[in-house]
Amino acid sequence: MNSAVYVNSTVNGRIPQVRTWLCLIAGHIFYKNPIQFKNSKNGSVFSFSTTFIFAIIPGHFHGHGIAFVVSPNKEIPGYYPGQYLGLFNRTNNGDSSNHIVAVELDTACSLDVNDTDDNHVGIDINSVNSVASASAGYFTDEGKFISVSLVSGDPMQIWIEYNGVEKKLNVTLYPINLPSPKTPLLSLKKDLSPYMYDSMYVIFSSSTVSISDTSSSHYILAWSFKMNGSADELDLSRLPKIPRHDNGGIKQLKKILAITFSFTGLTLVLVLVFGFVLISRKKRFIEILEDWEVQFGPHRFSYKDLFKATKGFKKREVLGRGGFGRVYKGVLPSSNIQIAVKRISHDSRQGMREFVAEIATIGRLRHPNLVRLLGYCRRKQELLLVYDYMPNGSLDKFLYHQPNSSLYWTQRFKIIKDVASALFCLHQQWVQVIIHRDIKPANVLIDSDMNARLGDFGLAKQCDLGNDPQTYHVAGMLGYMAPELARIGKANTSTDIYAFGIFMLEVTWLLSLVSHHPCSDYNTYHLSN
Repeated sequence: MNSAVYVNSTVNGRIPQVRTWLCLIAGHIFYKNPIQFKNSKNGSVFSFSTTFIFAIIPGHFHGHGIAFVVSPNKEIPGYYPGQYLGLFNRTNNGDSSNHIVAVELDTACSLDVNDTDDNHVGIDINSVNSVASASAGYFTDEGKFISVSLVSGDPMQIWIEYNGVEKKLNVTLYPINLPSPKTPLLSLKKDLSPYMYDSMYVIFSSSTVSISDTSSSHYILAWSFKMNGSADELDLSRLPKIPRHDNGGIKQLKKILAITFSFTGLTLVLVLVFGFVLISRKKRFIEILEDWEVQFGPHRFSYKDLFKATKGFKKREVLGRGGFGRVYKGVLPSSNIQIAVKRISHDSRQGMREFVAEIATIGRLRHPNLVRLLGYCRRKQELLLVYDYMPNGSLDKFLYHQPNSSLYWTQRFKIIKDVASALFCLHQQWVQVIIHRDIKPANVLIDSDMNARLGDFGLAKQCDLGNDPQTYHVAGMLGYMAPELARIGKANTSTDIYAFGIFMLEVTWLLSLVSHHPCSDYNTYHLSN
């Protein structure tokens, strides 16, 4: 393949995201035919050159980036998204049998793979631990380094050139409105022959988050590739248009405001004063976005929408209450979807720390046996979490408060299996180990199909795989605490399993170690059956 490719404007060059792993997704596009990269006589890699124009449209959440890849297969088996960029996984990252050479455009800083920062270019050989990397930017003719943002939304061009004689790989990045810099951003002297087969595929890989409207979008607008020569120059006039993004609108708004201010002067001041008075009168629904909120996945609802959905938080809409406050049933006015709204009271024992913990934990988890967090809202000192509505309520009502609604053994067994599946996800299937710390029937909700879903992550803690959680704060209900927890104060997966064992006893034999009064979230324990 020795030619340039321009993306059809209807397709718009967006890299398809085809594999989802919890909140992360990855995908590939590839040239369909293998390319001869090696000289069959001496086994050395031919010189090759490629250039492409890309754009990353930013969202509230972005990562992890785009990679140009030379791979022995057009389908990369067992790849993970996230910091592995759709190329490797935990097991094979760094394996010499991968035979993969890539150049990454990385927009997230992953310390576990030694990333330079959250805006860098790297050369990868059999691993996302780059053999050479540098912050994104270019060098002027005078040798001055100018940094650029990969997630600016503006088109940028990159050249990747390998000299088979000098055994040198050069990478050059620059905005498309500038000529190609003379000095490359990265220059690696390395013979690629041991890492490549005779025939290889060329692939573009992409990884981002799967939160639809709030995630970044990755586009390849044009591409040129050539063996034993320099790739054809790209015609900028043939590039497709990329979608408009928020940054452009914000810049335009700033320009309009600046011009308006310069011409209106005193009039604008009066308008601002009038606006301030008007906003003050409507402050009932004012919401302020804080820095920590941009880290988390779920959608933020407006207080006004939740106020309407719950009919003004009327008492007749209350589904239940506990130490945190009350849970209300609601119907979103825009979609008629039923929701449950946890309204955390001002003097609640479950305050801002637990509120943030719950968003950080389940906001990014997707599992059929975990209660799905749809979003959240924060207004002044009020904290609200929005979940899928569970019409059958919590499990403890079936066990203790609804004697006419007894569960069959098959239903009990399925509930135990569902909660076990949820616990396995938290302990084994997420990028970090999540310790729930509050497993009990009151925190297990039953959906319309009698499936059990584990919820209430207000006490949850996270830690890296293979490490112990760094917490010595005893929390949870005493009847479900492992005996050693009260002594050493250190929760781990084993203490969760202990609580799950108590939970199984309750579901199987109706053997309760705690009082089930509605307000007994943190009481002492006694034995009853």
